[in-house]
Amino acid sequence: MSSGTTSASTQSSQDLLPAVPLLALDRQYAVLRDEIQVAIARVCDSGRFVLGPDVTALEEELARALDVPHAISCASGSDALLLALMAIGVGPGDEVVLPSYTFFATASAVTRLGATPIFADIDPTTYLVDPADVRRKVSRRCRAIIPVHLFGRTADMDALLPIATEAGVPLVEDAAQSILSSWHGRCTGGLGDIGCFSFYPTKNLGGVGDGGFLTTTRDDLARSLRLLRVHGMEPRYYHELIGINSRLDSIQAAVLRVKLPHLDAWTTQRQANAARYRELFASYDLGGQVTVPTDESRGRHVWNQYVIRVADGRRDELRKHLAAHGVGTEIYYPVPLHVQKCFAHLGWRPGDLPVTERAADETLALPIFPELRVDEQHTVVVRIAEFFGVARRPVGKPKAATLQPPHFLRRIVGRADEVIS
Repeated sequence: MSSGTTSASTQSSQDLLPAVPLLALDRQYAVLRDEIQVAIARVCDSGRFVLGPDVTALEEELARALDVPHAISCASGSDALLLALMAIGVGPGDEVVLPSYTFFATASAVTRLGATPIFADIDPTTYLVDPADVRRKVSRRCRAIIPVHLFGRTADMDALLPIATEAGVPLVEDAAQSILSSWHGRCTGGLGDIGCFSFYPTKNLGGVGDGGFLTTTRDDLARSLRLLRVHGMEPRYYHELIGINSRLDSIQAAVLRVKLPHLDAWTTQRQANAARYRELFASYDLGGQVTVPTDESRGRHVWNQYVIRVADGRRDELRKHLAAHGVGTEIYYPVPLHVQKCFAHLGWRPGDLPVTERAADETLALPIFPELRVDEQHTVVVRIAEFFGVARRPVGKPKAATLQPPHFLRRIVGRADEVIS
């Protein structure tokens, strides 16, 4: 801990909370408890537990919310990536270009099909895949490009789409963390050939277990995806191709239909929390120690995570300090994919992707969930300032920021009981 700890803590210690959770799913559930229980009971009473009416209705509602013609549910976000690559024909001998700074599923889907992940470096400010490095990594064996809309921010599609077009390969969006993020007025999932989303409970639209879905604007891919998720079967017991078992449970769909009408408001609150963090961090002279994330002027950043960068190798020390004071944090991702043990046979070495490796050493995620309170955010930032021994600047008190979503997202998503099954 810094020797200057006292200067920051004494001025605000009376306002600090004993703990701030990284995520508090119970707060969201408490508001929706009755609706969720009714929805689950409806499914149990119906006896339609897999790909039932609630699944069909959810897919229709998601397609309307994201303004895409097709939304196809599946068992997980990981399966969504696998199904997408299967639908476009990725197989042994192929290469797929993707970032190393992402969750493991992005690369594991490639390797499960016998193809080779080709890792690209990232932009040092946004942590999104660097289009220039993607272009360098595309070879004659490239079969697809997978940009990851990481932490809720859309990748640079202005630069990536022309690369995919010139190479003649599909662009698969890993949108697991970015539902309702946008790019020039269009939602992620409708920008490339296929979008892959996750319903994991920590996501902005999370279920009560695993689940996922895919989006596409192409009728041919939609048909393939629907077949692939049910063993390639249509009609029953007649198999047109070899697929997998990746069906969404009806209980998950019913819960998600209760939550979906609230997603836009929750997203706007995440934006407000991010804006408040910027104001709070600006009120302390932390510029030399902490770099806060920026917003996205070309689209809507939905802030699945709020990730700061900590200088001078002090990230882990800061995290221990915050944990000692009850502040929840997480590291996304401490070991880049290209240096994971399971990919050692690919021949990557430390130093091959320097920007990615630096991000893995310096980044730290802070609480950003919609129900996060102002006093909790204040506690987080003061504890960080306390660690660095930085005093508050003489500026006005941060306001409770409020943001409005872009006009194209101010549409009404029907409540679960208003949609005909």
